[in-house]
Amino acid sequence: MSAQKTAEQLGITFAKQEPGYLNLCAKTGNLLITSGHVSDIKGKLGKDLVVDDGYKAARECAVKILKSVWNAHGTLDGLRVIKLLGCVNSTLEFTDQHLVINGASDLLHEIFGKTGDGYHARSAIGFAQLPTGVAVEVEAIFEIK
Repeated sequence: MSAQKTAEQLGITFAKQEPGYLNLCAKTGNLLITSGHVSDIKGKLGKDLVVDDGYKAARECAVKILKSVWNAHGTLDGLRVIKLLGCVNSTLEFTDQHLVINGASDLLHEIFGKTGDGYHARSAIGFAQLPTGVAVEVEAIFEIK
């Protein structure tokens, strides 16, 4: 099944977005590079939130990224996930940022394939604070095959 159809079967809906202050997905050559997409879930991992909350927040970010990519490219088909950067609003003691960002990676694996076009490089980093107190921010790079 195609990536587009898989995403739709998972309940992700796509609709044209009006351009905002910043470009949510810029195309250069055969790459789509997204801005950081933030979760609606707010709070600090290790204080207000647990890993499962952060996982959901990261998945939420990935859904927003897919919608921006779709707006820039018109489909999720014919894409390969290259890289994710996951930023986690966390306490100094919290060390499970990688488990939080799995929420984004797992969704992309589900849509693009874990060993195929969804197999990506990734960084998961803890931050003392993120804009407006969000739990997670994720950005991505996709290749147009």
